[in-house]
Amino acid sequence: QVQLVESGGGLVQAGGSLRLSCAASGRTYSTTAMGWFRQAPGKEREFVAAINWSGGDTNYADSVKGRFTISRDNAKNTVYLQMNSLKPEDTAVYYCAARPFTIATLNNEYPYWGQGTQVTVSS
Repeated sequence: QVQLVESGGGLVQAGGSLRLSCAASGRTYSTTAMGWFRQAPGKEREFVAAINWSGGDTNYADSVKGRFTISRDNAKNTVYLQMNSLKPEDTAVYYCAARPFTIATLNNEYPYWGQGTQVTVSS
């Protein structure tokens, strides 16, 4: 079992930056892959980024490549999403998710989810 709590969301102007954090607890955290997903109003939840258990493998959605960076600190049981050059279309609730070992990009491949944190980008 892994429990996840996101933080760091807020309101930012277009072009600005935010860093999301996801604090994890549970004995299996160090062997889990972590992902970030987002869901905008009226839209389906979509993949944003993922990182494997060691941090040596990452994957990004095309829409955020070059602007967002996922990282993790296993000593702190925390995964981060650094978001730069934010756009209004990045506005969404951002969710942290966890699964065993290898990264994945589909919602149904992640058994553990946080409650989400709101990110709003104004134009």
